[in-house]
Amino acid sequence: MKKIVVLFSGEGTNLANLISKIHNKHGVIVSTITNNPNAGGIIKAQNANIPVTVLPHTQFDSRESYDTALVEIIQKYNPDLVVLCGFMRILTPVFTTQVRSINLHPSLLPAFKGARAIERSFESDETVCGVSVHWVTEELDAGEIILQKSFTKNINDNLEDFSAKIRAIEHEILPQSIIQILSQG
Repeated sequence: MKKIVVLFSGEGTNLANLISKIHNKHGVIVSTITNNPNAGGIIKAQNANIPVTVLPHTQFDSRESYDTALVEIIQKYNPDLVVLCGFMRILTPVFTTQVRSINLHPSLLPAFKGARAIERSFESDETVCGVSVHWVTEELDAGEIILQKSFTKNINDNLEDFSAKIRAIEHEILPQSIIQILSQG
């Protein structure tokens, strides 16, 4: 079975979704890594008996030194794929040149690259919004798109409603993307 390492920084809702839809079905999540010692996803991984490494970025003097340590941990698992879902770090070439990885981004790229994509998309004049899964490259949120799904913004939605639509699409297309990649080899 194909091996997956998942990187996250927050509550781990996408991690929980991957545990439910992918783990021990289409691949094995052999490890998770977070940069946030208080991330809610830690408990979700532990509850599924998936190893968690907490690697706080605050303990490193540069992005490159952090990425070096991150790559060393990942390489111990020899994964077929690394999945970034809510991993709130800008990665350097130390990572991007050595790790085959995909990222989940809550906008229709190339729009709203970087942080606060949901809020910026919600506040924009765009009428069609959505979610992207893309290959991670040296350039932030610029890798080849694997899958995108859109929806038409409802002017009556508040940010919470809008965010819920984004999350629902994330929970749909991230597993689809992983299955597609792993089945292609």
